[in-house]
Amino acid sequence: MSLANGQTYLAIPGPSPVPERVMRAMLRGAPNLYGPELITLTEGLVTDLCKVAGTKQNLALYIGNGHATWEAATTNLFSRGDGALLLASGHFGLHWAAQVKAMGVDVDVMDFGRAAPADAGQLEARLRADKDGKVKAVLVTHVDTATSIRNDIPALRAAIDAAGHDALLVVDCIAALGCDAFRMDDWGVDVTLAASQKGLMTPPGMAFVWYSDKAARASGGDLVTPYWNWTPRTRPAEFWAYWCGTAPTQHLFGLREALDMLIEEGMEQVWARHEVLARTVWAAFDAWGTGGNAIRMNVADPLHRGRSVTAARFGGVDGRRLRDWTEGQAGLTLGIGLGMASPEDPQAQGFLRVAHMGHVNAHMTLGALAVMEAGMQALSIPHGVGALEAAARVVAGGHMFDPGL
Repeated sequence: MSLANGQTYLAIPGPSPVPERVMRAMLRGAPNLYGPELITLTEGLVTDLCKVAGTKQNLALYIGNGHATWEAATTNLFSRGDGALLLASGHFGLHWAAQVKAMGVDVDVMDFGRAAPADAGQLEARLRADKDGKVKAVLVTHVDTATSIRNDIPALRAAIDAAGHDALLVVDCIAALGCDAFRMDDWGVDVTLAASQKGLMTPPGMAFVWYSDKAARASGGDLVTPYWNWTPRTRPAEFWAYWCGTAPTQHLFGLREALDMLIEEGMEQVWARHEVLARTVWAAFDAWGTGGNAIRMNVADPLHRGRSVTAARFGGVDGRRLRDWTEGQAGLTLGIGLGMASPEDPQAQGFLRVAHMGHVNAHMTLGALAVMEAGMQALSIPHGVGALEAAARVVAGGHMFDPGL
């Protein structure tokens, strides 16, 4: 017998749960593409998206996903043969590097592995050695969705400055925006990339590229194309130029509702909520990992963990077994392990990810953890005791977390 009937919970790191308010806002007929309603709506979206990203600079809107933002940034910033330095901390950093390289950019990858963040000292030394200024931009994920590693963006900015280098800082915030604290202007970020389907709580389909005036001055190389060119999208003479064609109308109404929800809650409170929910998950994993079994979170230091997703490993094929059980028997879908081992490696089946991003609250998180523990019991997966009690204590004390992160 399955107990999966009823409301399912997709606890994967994107697309994240879509709020009912957002779904209701999208459930309407398309408006007049040439009327004032969409113009006013989009102008307000631009203003509030910049608030969420912590910037007063420029924003280009695209129809696309996170990978689209990689291409948008690449086409605007680089010419063929330009140099980029990518700091990889997991699957998505490496995949980003491959995409940029395929477009003709000379990409140098500093690979920090699958369990550690980028090292600011090593970045500074690498840039000091770049006497000819070959590196035009440093690319880095804020949170790598596969490994759940969170990079220290202010420290990396400081390393670039300490090296006396003029490289732009380009940050992939796809898995982090609206979950982890992020302040583009205060942190000296030149280009920020994000998409609609994670912390912004809207279905996949919209991509966003915020860029500084410095990045604007550095743009315009031979890779730029009419569709990806961010300049006409930023301050369009006509409405259609925001999207280089037809706007994603229903998505715009959904995004408006999602941004209203974020602003109503307050960004610092949003960050604090994600902090508490992340620590709730971590408390459970800490308990499950006691007693000499194989359960471990991928990132040992909490300072280096993203607040939107937790990557973990189990023994042998137990990660896959547990994912299959929670989905089939309880209606909870957990994220697959991604890029943690080669597909032919038996250890690849031991990884999974638990998302806690976007429209997520305490009962969803505690419920997911309880289902996971039930699955471990049903499958006889060795695990430590006291996980649910430890998680409950974090939620009970959640009001004590300082939202001024």
